[in-house]
Amino acid sequence: MTAKANAITMHIGELAERTGLSLRTIRHYDDVGLLPATARTDGGFRVYSEDDVGRLMVIKQMKPLGFSLEEMAEILAALAAPAAPGDAVPAGSASLALFLEKAVQQRAKMARNLAQADEFIQRLGGPAGSP
Repeated sequence: MTAKANAITMHIGELAERTGLSLRTIRHYDDVGLLPATARTDGGFRVYSEDDVGRLMVIKQMKPLGFSLEEMAEILAALAAPAAPGDAVPAGSASLALFLEKAVQQRAKMARNLAQADEFIQRLGGPAGSP
């Protein structure tokens, strides 16, 4: 196996269990390059690290906001970009500002939709705020 020394690793099943995502979804994110496995065993099984858990949780947060796979990749790269010495602003922060604006707008739209759903549930005789 080619994982980093002393890194705690897990197989895809444990990663799926910890994140609540399916094996199929995780494999898809690997295939499209959003979440490449940290390593592969000699038998070809994917192996993931704690960093991969964090990365996958960020992907999971972006998904309901409607970001495309390409946008997700750009956001992940910007979040991971270290600030260059002497830079007052972290690398990638300009593009992150645009993505933040999009996320805020999308969340507002989701909140309006949720309010409409609550009103409809009340109309049908259900309690307000019901799932």
